[in-house]
Amino acid sequence: MPAADGTPSPDTTPPASANAPEADASTTDPKRKGHGRNPASAYTGAERVPVSHEALHDKAACPACQRGKVYVLPPPAQLVRVRGMAPLVATVYELERLRCNACGEVFTAESPDGVGPEKYDETASTMIALLKYGSGLPWNRLERLQQGLGIPLPASTQWEIVRDAARRYAAVYSELIQQAANGQVLYNDDTTMKVLELDDPERRKELDTDGDFEGRTGVFTTGIVATKAQHQIALFFTGQKHAGENLTDLLAQRNTELAAPIQMCDGLSRNLPDEFATLLARCNAHARRKFIDVESSFPDEVRHVLETVAQVYRNDALAKERGLSAEERLRFHQTESAPLLQGLEKWFAEQIKARTIEPNSGLGDAIAHMTKHWDELTLFLRVPGAPLDNNLCERVLKKAILHRKTALFYKTLNGARVGDLFMSIIHTAELAKIDVFGYLVALQRHHEHVADNPAAWMPWNYSSALALITGPAAPD
Repeated sequence: MPAADGTPSPDTTPPASANAPEADASTTDPKRKGHGRNPASAYTGAERVPVSHEALHDKAACPACQRGKVYVLPPPAQLVRVRGMAPLVATVYELERLRCNACGEVFTAESPDGVGPEKYDETASTMIALLKYGSGLPWNRLERLQQGLGIPLPASTQWEIVRDAARRYAAVYSELIQQAANGQVLYNDDTTMKVLELDDPERRKELDTDGDFEGRTGVFTTGIVATKAQHQIALFFTGQKHAGENLTDLLAQRNTELAAPIQMCDGLSRNLPDEFATLLARCNAHARRKFIDVESSFPDEVRHVLETVAQVYRNDALAKERGLSAEERLRFHQTESAPLLQGLEKWFAEQIKARTIEPNSGLGDAIAHMTKHWDELTLFLRVPGAPLDNNLCERVLKKAILHRKTALFYKTLNGARVGDLFMSIIHTAELAKIDVFGYLVALQRHHEHVADNPAAWMPWNYSSALALITGPAAPD
């Protein structure tokens, strides 16, 4: 529908009839992919308001020809209108009070149905957690935003709200850890983090009762992604432990009857668990990066390596596109990718043997790294389900990196644990491609049911458990 100034409205979905008044030339033109406009169907969280025709109804006489009847034409024309509002809104209920002029007794109106005793409900704590741990918005920025919108929300209050809400998520968080421990593939890596409490050497000694971290000054956030039965679980752990030590703690909860999992990580030794065996796979993206770093000095040689690796990745993308099983993907790579990598391995050996490439050069170092870890880099040619790289875990760690860039630090280890809990649940829900807000609200509202059977409340199956309580038509 054209706007008041005559320009076409970009958020109008034209009806099927070209004669309808909402249609215009601009809306009938085909739009190229990536034009930046979202259709009405993309607004899954929007309120839907049915609007009946002001003068006609189904099977009424046609006012145009006076001969036929009009019938409802699905789907309806759709208009999208977006309003701005505060991230957290408030309602003030003014309860009428009456006082007796004889005895002085005061009578106050009851609060409306559905208004609970808590000032901040489940939706409030969920929104704060999503803004802080999902989008990286610091407490003080949200405080200033809310203050400017006339709905004050102090930073200290925000912390108290999410701290108290975290207790209701503990059962789901523990279940995620347990299921991740039994995963088939485990990705892990870490990034530096700052916890103010650990800046004090005396406080470090108090916390390190076993002396495990004596002489260690670093603080890290470890990201672990586990794949289990086609589901992906993202976990975060912040403290003085390296990625390998956190993975060791996770594998300590693994079912001993299960086979050793596939572990994907980069080449750092601190990413390896000391006490548990894994099928180690190295990251091809890291190995590839070493060649990119010297591309300007060795353009022809690097081009040969990159084109070979690119073809392997194209093969993997094709296997995913075809929906191949782990075993089918393995056979596909053995047929299509193995000859490419065998040729690359032979080319490496020839270059070094003929001294065409100096072993001490940047290119020689890149070749040496790939040759040294060849078995781990090519595990996907021998083991079903082995990934090519650790990019999935690195994408997960961006949540922790975003928090570090915006909030700069955690104040205490308890604050870090709360952050780890929320980021783990939020990002696991995002990987499951569900309504994260609705999921977090449902976990809080039904936390007693969740505690009884947390396995039924995972992001990929919670809707069934929710339907048993509220009915299939109830909103999350």
